[in-house]
Amino acid sequence: MASSLRSSTIAMSATGDTPKTLATDAAARLRGQLHGKTGRVFWRSLDELTAAPGFREAVATEFPGFARLMPEVDRRSVLKAMAASLALAGFTGCEGESDEAALPYVNAPEFMVPGEPRWYATAVTLCGYAQPVLGKTHVGRPVKLEGNPDHPATRGGTDPFLQAALLDLYDPDRSAAPLRDGRPVTWAEVDRALARLVSLLDGTGGEGFRLLTGTVTSPTLARQIGAMQARWPGARWHVFEPLAEDGPRRAAALAFGRPLDRQPALEAAEVVVALDDDLLGPGPHQIVTARRWAERRRDLQAGAGDSRLMVAEPVPSLTGTRADARLVTPARRIGRLAVTIAAELGVGEVPATGPALTARERDWAMRAARALAAAGPRGLFTVGPRHPAEVQALAFLVNARTGALGQTLRFTEPVAALPPAGSTSFDRPTSFDQLVDDMAAGRVTTLAVLGANPAYAAPAGSGFGEAAAQVGTIIHAGLHVDETAAIAGWHLPLAHELESWSDARAVDGTVSIIQPLVRPFHDVRGRHRVLAGLTGILPGGAEPPERAWVMETWRQRWGAAFEDRWRAALLAGLVEGTAAPEVRPDAVIDPPAVADEPVVDGLSVVFGPDPTIWDGRFADNAWLQETPKPANKVTWTNVIGISPALAAARGLKGGDVVTLSAAGRSLQGPVWITPGQEADTVSVTFGYGRRKAGRVGQGIGYDAFAIRPHGEIWHVEEARLQATGASRRIATTQAHQAMDGFDFVRTVPPDAQDISHHRATPGPKAAEAERARAPTFYPVRESGDGPSWAMAIDLDLCIGCNACVVACVAENNVAMVGEDLVAEGREMHWLRVDHYHEGDPAEPRAYFQPVPCMHCEQAPCEMGCPVNATVHSSEGLNVQIYNRCIGTRTCSSFCPYKVRRFNWFDYTGDDPEELRAMRNPDVTVRDRGVMEKCT
Repeated sequence: MASSLRSSTIAMSATGDTPKTLATDAAARLRGQLHGKTGRVFWRSLDELTAAPGFREAVATEFPGFARLMPEVDRRSVLKAMAASLALAGFTGCEGESDEAALPYVNAPEFMVPGEPRWYATAVTLCGYAQPVLGKTHVGRPVKLEGNPDHPATRGGTDPFLQAALLDLYDPDRSAAPLRDGRPVTWAEVDRALARLVSLLDGTGGEGFRLLTGTVTSPTLARQIGAMQARWPGARWHVFEPLAEDGPRRAAALAFGRPLDRQPALEAAEVVVALDDDLLGPGPHQIVTARRWAERRRDLQAGAGDSRLMVAEPVPSLTGTRADARLVTPARRIGRLAVTIAAELGVGEVPATGPALTARERDWAMRAARALAAAGPRGLFTVGPRHPAEVQALAFLVNARTGALGQTLRFTEPVAALPPAGSTSFDRPTSFDQLVDDMAAGRVTTLAVLGANPAYAAPAGSGFGEAAAQVGTIIHAGLHVDETAAIAGWHLPLAHELESWSDARAVDGTVSIIQPLVRPFHDVRGRHRVLAGLTGILPGGAEPPERAWVMETWRQRWGAAFEDRWRAALLAGLVEGTAAPEVRPDAVIDPPAVADEPVVDGLSVVFGPDPTIWDGRFADNAWLQETPKPANKVTWTNVIGISPALAAARGLKGGDVVTLSAAGRSLQGPVWITPGQEADTVSVTFGYGRRKAGRVGQGIGYDAFAIRPHGEIWHVEEARLQATGASRRIATTQAHQAMDGFDFVRTVPPDAQDISHHRATPGPKAAEAERARAPTFYPVRESGDGPSWAMAIDLDLCIGCNACVVACVAENNVAMVGEDLVAEGREMHWLRVDHYHEGDPAEPRAYFQPVPCMHCEQAPCEMGCPVNATVHSSEGLNVQIYNRCIGTRTCSSFCPYKVRRFNWFDYTGDDPEELRAMRNPDVTVRDRGVMEKCT
């Protein structure tokens, strides 16, 4: 991707193009706007709610009428324009033929039919956990990933990271060759150096050798690591996962005496009370938990049981936006809320010390306790993984008391492979701490980093950077030449998962065999081959194909049945019967003591992953960078989230640059006002501020890891916020494509008694009678005997995750335009997910509404197009004929849903060859001056 995709604008004053959002002068206008309102008020942005100056003008000019754009011209000017147009038409009409020739196959590969795609079952991983997919290929090129519907955990679901994995495969900034001290070398040189290292370590029993990986769920990789430790007793394996959520595992060890993985069974839960636990949010678990929650909601729609979600949290989350009862509360109050609910249900007592709950918090806690008591084994009480293990263990004991264990809350043996006892058996942060201590003490002579990036993602307080200077040899293996590669003596390029062999477990433990969809694009190696070179352990004692390491793992398990079971696993994309066994634990402790809430002076800072680029590993992925973040619709950067109350008190508006100081460190970044955020809470997200992340991801936003304290810390107190006087424009789509004058959000009030009219479905005769009564200029279209297309989006199930947006980009060759053009309202997404609010900005209800082309039966765009470029097909679709379009944009003005996109520039002409190979051949790549849309 060209570096222009991510250019930004900095202004040293609050004027200019800075977005107008709620500040001190707007608070009074907001109160006046809400005072005296009757009925339900929906709004997408604070500017819209407060009728901020310029908002109406921005809406009016986003899709301008023809008359306003036409200047006053005389006859002479018109004739000049006509003459120029005719001349240009003559030039383009005489364009010569291409001098390039396409050659067909002489002997076509077996099973390959030109124009027919082939599908293969495989998987990609997120934080080590398998995301099973079906890969679509055209003539050997992967062009699309879909979820595997046969997988027992995901059942065909996907998330944005899975959909965007294809762009990571074709990323032109991927590492293409080994490096030594930054200089390209050959693999032969690497192999000779590794052979000398192996010989040296054989003589010392591995003393001084450390292997650092991310989360490992691959049975083959775990087997290789085990073989390394057997060969070198002095070697150590450590795990570093920047956003690991090990809290539930520690809590299970505290409550039940051993580490276990929690598996919330949301499909069975009629009441869920979640304390700062984003069950539906991004991460390895999202596909599974969102599917389970949707199953429960579908059962409710069918009239079976109930489905109530109660959430308490300081910062809006995807789970919080879907809550039936949401409480906005500081992160430090979560422990007190948990203790209060537990005591009401007979588990422990509320301590006499510590600040008491407010009346509003206590009322919410009592309602939550009553709901859990009434639900019994159909209720689920959870505390987020980012809170102390004692608080989470208390929630486990509450579920044991209500009978929910084994019903709505299940436990399995740990899915991820764990370092052996002696290096902390289940605690990844402590494992990394031990490594840093050994490095600083000079006990590490060789550090091999496999697929991790601690030089960027380690907390600033960990001391990794200083300790790394004490290590004699650092070997880094990864997809990119990242921050850790920059401090390593050796960098080894890894193959992408879609071009290599491996295996991995999903969050439920089910194994997927990862098979390549294409040969490696560069001179790279798979991680099993790289680890074999590091340890000198080769299957059969010879250099085998990449897949031999994986095949050997399963041959040892299956024995004589290997061939049949191997083929079945490749075809299905999973290994049957490998889900982690369920465990029915018994509580072994009394309710743990929960620390009192600290008395603080200042603001609270809450850390979190970025919903589009996670911990920074996807920073070079333009599809994800341009995907609007669900809560604020910001693209191409991270922001410092503040509440409307804090913005009003400090006189801040969206885009103002501030200095945030916490835990003895500070960073600078732009603020963004987030409705529904706790008044004295500041939210920051990881993943940005990368120093070496390729042309797309480098140098964007601030680095939140720079102020994260040592350890697995997710919130800190006593922070300070100071305005710098600078401001910058933020590329947000929250107010784009506003459907002005239309009430498109339709909801059923929670207290509605009779909703039968919402379920009424008039038959064909009623529809014909309605058409006969309504006079219209539109032609009457009779439905034919052929197929007619339709699609329904269940808004009750939408969580705003944006998987559909990224899937649409991948399927339809949608162009990325970059930060500046997004800020101008020129993003090209065919599908958007509108985020509406209702009520008080301090604690609003939120709604997500995906908006694709509606394929209207009587489409205004068809009537408006002067050249008939948008027409109705015989199968009932509203289609766009690109080679007819002359770019008048009339159709966009006529569209009430504002879902049409205009190619202001040639967005794809400068794409590298790698990206051109990724395009879906079934969909036309659009040129400058052409309108495009869904289908």
